Amino acid sequence: MKIAIGADHGGFDLKQRLLEHLRGRGHDMRDLGTGSTEAVDYPVFARKVATAVARGEVERGIMIDGAGIGSSMVANKVPGVRAAMAYDLSSARNAREHNDANVLTLGAGLIGPNLAVQIVDAFLSSVCAEPRHLRRVAMIEAAPTGGAIAPAAQPVLGITDADLARIARQLERLLAGGPSGASDSPAATAATVATTAAGAAETVPGDLARYIDHTILKPDATAAMVDKVIAEARQFGFRSVCVNPCWVPRVTAGLHGTRVLTCAVVGFPLGANMPEVKGLEARRAIRDGAREIDMVINIGRLKSGDDAFVLKDIRAVVEACRDGSAASKVIIETALLSDDEKVRACELARRAQADFVKTSTGFASGGATAADVALMVSVVRPAGLEVKASGGIRTLDDARRMIAAGATRLGLSASVAVVQETQRSLATQGAT
Repeated sequence: MKIAIGADHGGFDLKQRLLEHLRGRGHDMRDLGTGSTEAVDYPVFARKVATAVARGEVERGIMIDGAGIGSSMVANKVPGVRAAMAYDLSSARNAREHNDANVLTLGAGLIGPNLAVQIVDAFLSSVCAEPRHLRRVAMIEAAPTGGAIAPAAQPVLGITDADLARIARQLERLLAGGPSGASDSPAATAATVATTAAGAAETVPGDLARYIDHTILKPDATAAMVDKVIAEARQFGFRSVCVNPCWVPRVTAGLHGTRVLTCAVVGFPLGANMPEVKGLEARRAIRDGAREIDMVINIGRLKSGDDAFVLKDIRAVVEACRDGSAASKVIIETALLSDDEKVRACELARRAQADFVKTSTGFASGGATAADVALMVSVVRPAGLEVKASGGIRTLDDARRMIAAGATRLGLSASVAVVQETQRSLATQGAT
């Protein structure tokens, strides 16, 4: 693929890393600058990238600045360009599958180089094929680029004031640090803890909290217990708080103004509900504020060989998530499956176009293992899916093994203890 890439001084180092990676993948790269870390103005380079795409000189464009937002604004002023800022694999795939984005903007101050590589790969490998999305892309292209502004009370292309408010809240969650002052600064992202798994050297981010879905799914969880988890998430800056659906409104309200997401489980913990029920459950949770959904597949139907039912089961939730701009995670309950069944379950999640596959509910006979994570990664990563490890992760060493095996998300109830152990480990390394 012919790809134009550009950056300002803040994105220069990441641009060089991505150039090396993409050339290694066989892409025809066009480097539009900048050529050093000397201070420059990002609009100059964002316009160069966007113009190359609009003229058909390249098929895709990638632009990197500190946050990715300004470059997206500049690129979208060039007719024929649909630029999208992505900060994780889900947003990268969504930009392509839902919006047929042809320019990707990245924030070097928000994401690390390893995640950036995965985001770019997901962006380049995803396609927009669903008729309803293609229809909406055509509406974007048909929208006027100038002239008088429509009356404020009239929604444009179906986007209401409520939609704009929701988008603003999502940007707040991305960009605003919690009360603890946590941030995705380059210094925080660069901090790592060394570990080894399967004989290969790996790294674990020092900001491990951003890998963690802080979880409370006990059947006897009280409002006070949920509030404690919310307070811990605000303090440590976890990626999300994962709860049963009845607590979603409370968690969403409690996390307002932070970058911590609300995650809800669906069909939990047995997975034996009908697909339609799971779909409705997911839609209600999303309406209440959930931005991620962890659904349990119908394990008995999988073990019975009824793949068509399981595919329908997963798709019911994935469609609800896509309609509600939420990430979908598919729990396959590895402790109850043979390796062949694990592979089949992962392949069904791929076919349904889920965002993640997840090892366990934590309610079965066993939890996550590094071997299971590695197996799942081998099946789903070529399609751009991520793997969440959950169940039995109680120490930093447990977390290290899962991330070394390829997990990009961890489900923990012992989140605080693990992050505190990480902080102690980093402090010890800094003192030596």
